[in-house]
Amino acid sequence: MDNYIKAAILDNEIEARLLESILEERQIPHILQSYHDTAYDGLFQTQKGWGVIRVPPEHRSEVLEILEDLRDAAGKS
Repeated sequence: MDNYIKAAILDNEIEARLLESILEERQIPHILQSYHDTAYDGLFQTQKGWGVIRVPPEHRSEVLEILEDLRDAAGKS
């Protein structure tokens, strides 16, 4: 897992869970990392975004396409 790279910053938990579900369905290896910190009660999520999705480099473009489709469907692009 050392070779995983940051593919994208996620806007919220709903987007994160939808993306994670699609990646699991397509069997794309990934790590979903939230920026929530209990000591600061999620302060960094308002500054940095909800979290980040990390994937092997060879899957980055596919994940970005999936995320773009999700955001288009939500009217965010």
